[in-house]
Amino acid sequence: MSGPSIRAPRMRALPIPMPDPMGLVRNHVYVPFTRIPSGRLVELPGRGTTYVTDTPGPSAQSPTIVLLHALGCTGLLTWFPAIAPLSRRFRVVTLDQRWHGQGISSPEFSLYDCADDVAALADVLGLDDVVVAGYSMGGVVAQRVWRQHSDLVSGLILCSTTDRFQLAPYERVFFTAMGAGMAGLRGVSRSATVARATRSAAEAIAMAPTDMETWALREFRSTSPWAIGQALAALGRHHSRPWLHRIDVPTAVVVTTRDRVIPPSRQVGLARAIRGATMHEVDAGHAACVLQSESFVPALLEAATTVAARRRDFAR
Repeated sequence: MSGPSIRAPRMRALPIPMPDPMGLVRNHVYVPFTRIPSGRLVELPGRGTTYVTDTPGPSAQSPTIVLLHALGCTGLLTWFPAIAPLSRRFRVVTLDQRWHGQGISSPEFSLYDCADDVAALADVLGLDDVVVAGYSMGGVVAQRVWRQHSDLVSGLILCSTTDRFQLAPYERVFFTAMGAGMAGLRGVSRSATVARATRSAAEAIAMAPTDMETWALREFRSTSPWAIGQALAALGRHHSRPWLHRIDVPTAVVVTTRDRVIPPSRQVGLARAIRGATMHEVDAGHAACVLQSESFVPALLEAATTVAARRRDFAR
């Protein structure tokens, strides 16, 4: 990898106040002890720079899993409770997707570009035959990674996600309006996001070892409202149902059964549309990856182990 090394803080478990969308309510959530891996900025030739962590597995032959984060989050904020447990079997890679955290800044937000970024990162890191795992928006991008770069992907793990959003009339109105409304904010938000990412990188070096709360809130705030709006508009245009049956790699779908953002029925429908997909249920809501990590991480490990074991059966 290239670029300056940025050491993330080593932090003890503290309650993390997670703000609601209006910033009016904070729920204190206990996060089990974990170490936040260090990462660095990586240049993807011809595309831009993004923040990447690369945690080694138990051996040089360990399979690689690339983790794609949820909307409005970063690679670490979505996945930090799962990285250490996964690294007992896998080499674990995270990245910040476009316009999120320290991800690539570009004139437009595109799920197609996000999928191409994953392939470009794999090329830089010398990866092949990777398992791609995605949470919510990341699950949509993971589907597109297989669609656009099937030779790279040896397995999929789709968590708390769906194959399409625009099913009801009110959803079509919402996603269309979000895309139009955010377009006018693009110039202002782009410059603000770049400045925020620069400050974020500088602050990471000086943070105290116990600043878990500060770190989590900084990660949460590192994505601009414009980025979230553009991503929502792109998600509203996503529709993978016509080609899901062509997926020819082992796939596991982690279903959050109390999800109020993506109904469990849609998550189950996604699994049923993919030939041979396994389902792994979590009795939790849409933010289970962090807020209910004690339930989510075991289901994720089960899904990852299942996919890894089945890769031999799907050898092409």
